[in-house]
Amino acid sequence: MVRHLVLCSMTLSFALLAADQYTGPRPPKTDVPYLLQADKLIPTEVVEATESHPKKNQSVFTVPGASSTAKTPLAEPIFILQSKQVSPQSLLLYRFDVSKGNRQVVVGKGSDTEGPFHLSVRDLGGGLYQIEVSDSLENGEYSLSPNGSNKAFCFSIVD
Repeated sequence: MVRHLVLCSMTLSFALLAADQYTGPRPPKTDVPYLLQADKLIPTEVVEATESHPKKNQSVFTVPGASSTAKTPLAEPIFILQSKQVSPQSLLLYRFDVSKGNRQVVVGKGSDTEGPFHLSVRDLGGGLYQIEVSDSLENGEYSLSPNGSNKAFCFSIVD
């Protein structure tokens, strides 16, 4: 009887684990976060931000162009990342201000920048991660960026 209960418990545990596995689309490129929309992946715009220091203890990161090519209508976007070098736990999410045809974020003492916003990271196995924005975002320009890097994974939230 005990043996039967153990076998039933093990079978149920394996069934629950199998049901929790990710079965959605997989990113074609590693180290690029993709916006997940239904069963479709949209690559974020990958750029290198230029950094300047107009004030002590403040950094300004600038990306060319007023709007990203990657767009989503979702106020709480979900990203899928196949990680090889980019650590999903190191990603920070900031909102850009658009000025003179460029996107900018000011980070440091005395800045009024929105962010970093809260993210939750879920390991899907095999280097695959699901990254969810925990805050409701307004329409605008945003960037995921690894902490300590000028690499920017840009996207827009639009209606």
